[in-house]
Amino acid sequence: MWSNAGVLTLVRHGRTAANAAGLLLGRLDPPLDEVGERQAACIAAALGVVDVVVVSPLLRARQTAAAFATEVEVDERWLELDYGELDGRPVSSVGVDVWDRWRRDPDFVPAGGESLAAMAVRVTEACEALLTLAVDRHVVVVSHVSPIKAAVAWALASGPETAWRSHLDQASITRLGITARGPVLRSFNEIAHLGADAPVHMRIEG
Repeated sequence: MWSNAGVLTLVRHGRTAANAAGLLLGRLDPPLDEVGERQAACIAAALGVVDVVVVSPLLRARQTAAAFATEVEVDERWLELDYGELDGRPVSSVGVDVWDRWRRDPDFVPAGGESLAAMAVRVTEACEALLTLAVDRHVVVVSHVSPIKAAVAWALASGPETAWRSHLDQASITRLGITARGPVLRSFNEIAHLGADAPVHMRIEG
């Protein structure tokens, strides 16, 4: 049984049609699909009473957060990575050379987009802003795949390239312990709460 005291809970939003279609999904703003709506309800049921909900301004995150039936605080630092001209494209259509460069260089910026390193800076600021609040209250952040991975990298004191060595499902739960010695990763990519609506394991970003 999880104790929510001293835990910062990170939730990836529920599924959208773009996710289901295998598209890169950054700053495009589609709603949850029917599966995503059910996933949001499952998340809220699994986490129970929540004191504070912080959410990305994108619709899919706000709709997921609405399942908690409590007031939410919008924080743009939890926005998804900006994929620039790649946003909305099928993952499979992105060239191998682009993926290789992205993996090698955290400062790589897709045309019109944002680097992993730049995103890590804003996510680190967002995490540190919640440290005091999360000590004695149940704080939930509803965000996206890349910012949540960046928050995990922050907790592990590792670089943004850590994102490439982990998989995070839609509607998953990740928990960071907030201790006197710093943040600690307590769980990653929990999906048991989703039951039949657990995502199929395939690479879908956003």
